[in-house]
Amino acid sequence: MLKPIVEIYPVIPARDEEERATLRPIGRNRQRYQETLLGWHDIIRHADELGFWGAAAIEHHFWSEGYEVGPTPGIMNAYWAAITKNIHVGQLGYVLGSHDPIRIAEETAIISHLTQGRFFVGLARGYQNRWMGTIGQHIGATPTKSPTAGDLNPSSAGIGFAQAAKSQKDIDDDRRNREIFEEHFDILMKSWNEDSFRHKGPNWEIPFPYEDGIAGWQLAEAGITQKLGAPREADEAGIVREVSVCPAPYGEGHPPVFVSGSGSPATIDFCAKHALTPVYFTTIDTAEIMARRYVVEAAKSGHTMRYGQNQCMVRWVQIADTEEEALQQIIDYDGEMWKNFYCPMGKRSINLADAAKSAMASGLYAAGTVETVRNQLVEQFRRVPAEYLVLIYHYAQMPKDKVMKNMEIFMRDIKPAIDEVLIEAHGKA
Repeated sequence: MLKPIVEIYPVIPARDEEERATLRPIGRNRQRYQETLLGWHDIIRHADELGFWGAAAIEHHFWSEGYEVGPTPGIMNAYWAAITKNIHVGQLGYVLGSHDPIRIAEETAIISHLTQGRFFVGLARGYQNRWMGTIGQHIGATPTKSPTAGDLNPSSAGIGFAQAAKSQKDIDDDRRNREIFEEHFDILMKSWNEDSFRHKGPNWEIPFPYEDGIAGWQLAEAGITQKLGAPREADEAGIVREVSVCPAPYGEGHPPVFVSGSGSPATIDFCAKHALTPVYFTTIDTAEIMARRYVVEAAKSGHTMRYGQNQCMVRWVQIADTEEEALQQIIDYDGEMWKNFYCPMGKRSINLADAAKSAMASGLYAAGTVETVRNQLVEQFRRVPAEYLVLIYHYAQMPKDKVMKNMEIFMRDIKPAIDEVLIEAHGKA
């Protein structure tokens, strides 16, 4: 059965661009953020009641324009844990290269306990240069413009948010970003899975200093850590040689891990190696190439995966009574983001009237009547029988009642048809 995840891109709403300009910087508008926050919680409760598998927060910073005001996914998850009963909460995701990975390990382990296992961890490499280098400056974080599957097969290319690497600086930044991401991931996994550990890499020494260890820790000098702490944490001379990150996550192992991407083959290979779930912000053509690659690469690391397992598709969904109404909803609720955010990110310019055309051309939308959306998604899931589907909404630019109605229609009228496709596909696997 499909595991649907609702993800809100928190937009501080404005009647139009003129009102957004009048209220600048609307991202700091206290009243509108409070109203957005309260409605957002109602949507999460509704998702829980409808039977969604998951609900995701995002991490982006400095959004003065009000388009993605989502700086603290862990705090949101912890609150959602308290107001829901069954749904899994998580993020898509922490931009890992800009964080202290030990702090992320601690935060996520605690949230896993607050949810008693109703939790997943999403990771991303990060592409927004306005904030990533500033927040991650002490780690040397860089945003990335990674090569995608579309670069390997131009016929599969869509209109993504991150563009392919085109200069030596882009290539160097991508290499640096991936180096930091993979080292942070290594530290994260050690923090979750090992009672204590040591680490020495390009950017981190744990403990610090690594070679000398940590002298002067009174509990180790008194022999207490050696007696009560992790077995390898301190030596007989009272020097701390390893660190023990507490607590361990709830249950066995660690939470499920999702990795957001735009179809970079290197990201897919990394996910396959570690049996992580790639999240495809891509066309169905790119997703199909990468999903097949995932099965092959996973097998090389001893992970036997059926086609579609551990795969996660992403779609913006707009369902209406008529095709024309659905396209108008894209203009009304998503148009500003395409005109002022996504298209400028790709160094393209459009007017608001062309927003629906641009959005549909991206290959990331399923829009139209119930029948149209159902047919679109059924056909795509026949090509990639993914285990998960993320439904993204630009709430609160899209009003709360419209988001909730879309979710209801999806669960009642569309998900059962996708479930049939998955049952058929898995039965043949």
